[in-house]
Amino acid sequence: MAGRDLRTLFSTNDRGLTTAEAFTNRHTQWDLVAAALAGHLRHTANPAFDAEDLEAPRNNVLVFHGVGGIGKTTLSRKLEAALADAGHRPAQWGAPAWSGERILPVRIDLARSANTDFERVVLTIRLALAQLGRPLPAFDLALRRYWEHHHPGEPLEEYLRRGGLASRFGKALPQQMQSALGDVAQALLLPGTVGTAVGQVTGSLVRALRERRQSVRALAGCARLADLLEAEPDLDALSFYPHLLAWELAQLPADKAVTPVILLDAFEETGDRTHRDLERLLQRVVWLMPNAFFVVTGRSRVQWADQALQGQLDWTGPTAWPGLAAHDLPHARTTAAGGRGRQILIGDFSPEDCDDYLARRLSSAGQPLIGEELREVITARSHGLPLYLDLSVMRFLEIRRTGRTPEPADFDHDFPALIARTLSDLTPDERHVLRSVSLLDAFDLALATQAAGTTHDAPALRLLERPFVHQNPFGLWPFHLHALIRSTLRTADDASDDRWSPRDWQQAAERAFAALGEQWTTSTAPGRMVLIGCLRQGLTLARDFRLDLGWLTQAAWTYVSDSVWEPLTAAARNDRSENHLETAADALVEMLSALARRQHEHRERTADRLTAVVDTGRLPDELHEMAVYYLAKAQRDLGRSAASQHGMQLVADGGGRLAPAARRGLAHLARFAGDFPTALAAARALGWARRHHRIEGDVWWPHGDMDRAAAAYEAARTEADEHGVAGEQATSQAQRAFVLAFTDPVRAADELDLAEQLLSGLDLRATTLTTQIAALARDAGTTAEVEDRAHALRTEINVAGLASVEATLELALCFHHTVREDHEGLAASIDRLRELTSSGDYAYYTDIAHFMADRHSPTDPGSPAQWLDGEHATRTRWHSLVTARREHLRATP
Repeated sequence: MAGRDLRTLFSTNDRGLTTAEAFTNRHTQWDLVAAALAGHLRHTANPAFDAEDLEAPRNNVLVFHGVGGIGKTTLSRKLEAALADAGHRPAQWGAPAWSGERILPVRIDLARSANTDFERVVLTIRLALAQLGRPLPAFDLALRRYWEHHHPGEPLEEYLRRGGLASRFGKALPQQMQSALGDVAQALLLPGTVGTAVGQVTGSLVRALRERRQSVRALAGCARLADLLEAEPDLDALSFYPHLLAWELAQLPADKAVTPVILLDAFEETGDRTHRDLERLLQRVVWLMPNAFFVVTGRSRVQWADQALQGQLDWTGPTAWPGLAAHDLPHARTTAAGGRGRQILIGDFSPEDCDDYLARRLSSAGQPLIGEELREVITARSHGLPLYLDLSVMRFLEIRRTGRTPEPADFDHDFPALIARTLSDLTPDERHVLRSVSLLDAFDLALATQAAGTTHDAPALRLLERPFVHQNPFGLWPFHLHALIRSTLRTADDASDDRWSPRDWQQAAERAFAALGEQWTTSTAPGRMVLIGCLRQGLTLARDFRLDLGWLTQAAWTYVSDSVWEPLTAAARNDRSENHLETAADALVEMLSALARRQHEHRERTADRLTAVVDTGRLPDELHEMAVYYLAKAQRDLGRSAASQHGMQLVADGGGRLAPAARRGLAHLARFAGDFPTALAAARALGWARRHHRIEGDVWWPHGDMDRAAAAYEAARTEADEHGVAGEQATSQAQRAFVLAFTDPVRAADELDLAEQLLSGLDLRATTLTTQIAALARDAGTTAEVEDRAHALRTEINVAGLASVEATLELALCFHHTVREDHEGLAASIDRLRELTSSGDYAYYTDIAHFMADRHSPTDPGSPAQWLDGEHATRTRWHSLVTARREHLRATP
């Protein structure tokens, strides 16, 4: 049910505008309340239940907590309305399980703006019970005594009228209290004049109770009444009087029985976590009224189940509050079972709920005033936070008042109010830690403390309990801030008294950056996981705050060493302007992002990005060498052998870390040109780290010597496994599967399975394509489906911009056509090969295609390839592979 939103209504002159205090579906929270309350009713209906039992664990409280602006107060109000009148229950909320029981909801706003003190809390509960139409003498006598002691000369009626409580609950309470006083005086046979003085009445009553007089037997069952009436009537005593209310409720006849549901909203404003005076008094109310049910809403978890609070509160620990000790559990059946899971984190709105909220909040002529496109933009920006939606509605009206129609760009906007709401109940130390960790995508306790530069963990520990700190127990760093709150802290104008200056942010970034570097160098967790996590966050900090590269240099070398290429998109920029590479950190982010993205982008794009990095000259020499080397690799993939050779030669001559890899690159270029003797000699001089076995395999298979090539690839895979280089291991195995696909289809299938296993979790596009070509070669000569698969694969290769891979695909197709004696198909594939190798690289593939068919081209003079054991031997081996495949197919059923 939605009422008029007066704040919004008075923000515009548009009389045709309809505003509504939109309440968006919170049916999950209602289910939790209904289930927990049903369980509470069953518990209190048990004959063994004793309202005066002060030792039994308490399961009569349910806590909803969440960030400021998530909708806790709205939920509290809606729960009160739904419990008071089923007609006010939203249609999407199901009917509760109980029936016949009388539920009395009492909502108490603890916000500072409501000016609610503990005295008012107790009065509110008693006033709500006044609708029972009868005095509650044990409590009423104690309360009357307290009132006359603390408010001499001030009638209770006047206090209730002035505070607005009389208008809310009526004026029955003073009369009921006076009636209770008169009834007790009459039972004690006191004179009428004495009966008006509460002091004399309570004194006489205490003596009567102590003496066990028959005249006061109705109150004698309340074992602690006399003690409470004798106690000094101060605020501390008042906090124990709810025990008398619980006793009175237990005495009600069945037809008058009622279960109060007391909703305590804005619980975080009961005080900070150092001074818990009001919280201690409220906890007594909850403990001493076990037959009442309490729904607490606030920003933070209630800590009563924390044993460390012993001494600050009266009842602490998981034994006293079993439900409050459990972690946040969103499932109703868990909440209903035995009181467990009673701390519920209220989550963000779903996109559907956000859209529903915005559509219903403002309307004109029955139609949503905020259009669908604009609602989508606001929803995406909000990250599901209702407060952001509300602020966006007000911004919509603000822009509309200027005579301009709001546009999506108007909501690329930060609201400083979000900062104020987030910081309002944090201590200065917690605020400091919060701003520090807003620089991080994720963090743990140690990282938060180091980023904040504090010498103790306490502020960070307290911050971790806040609802805007989310937890992923399976993450490298388990904690992260709510996305919208984090971005707002970083970008919105901060008007708070302790706001940070640019220098404060810079120093915090330097601390966080150093802490990440320390975690990477000292962590005992799996190295690759820590490396990627530290790189992503460290690159972002270095880029945004123009930090020296420091530990990032070594981390970058470690990143490229395994050829795994996990995405580093967290650090990548969308900006591609000419000036976006202004610092060494900018250049490093762009280089590593380009290397990771080359598995998903056309090599032309990779070459362009790396060229831009090289041209800036901003990287230190050793990282500049890395950019030049990988640019040369991209150029090689694009068939630009001359440019690639120039870059490889520069790196090789430089003698740096990548000099051996560059010499390997030069060996590959020699192989591309058909200079096999040079390529083989270079491979044998490289050693395992520069993949010498794989280069040998790359030389042997064009000669048709598949067994020798397979053995070389197996040796390369074994060495990579021994040295823990996952990328090289997968690539060598893929190549092994490829060459065996020409000789033994059955064995090749097993090798392909192993290759796919090794590729799992890696991002190696060219290697993945190699396995797909290997699968085609394995199936060569079977059906025309091979050609359909090749067509699809050709498209994928073109998107990647891998010219050499496409030439290899055409060679595999030539094998297929030759086995099938499809002369027309073979001719078409040879034509495509000539076009693909027109630059001179892989020109010998055309020779191999002719070798397969054991024929000479009358017009093609052949490539300048330098075959290791002569053209005739190579021709014979390739033709033998075709013959063997035909025989295999004839022998296969």
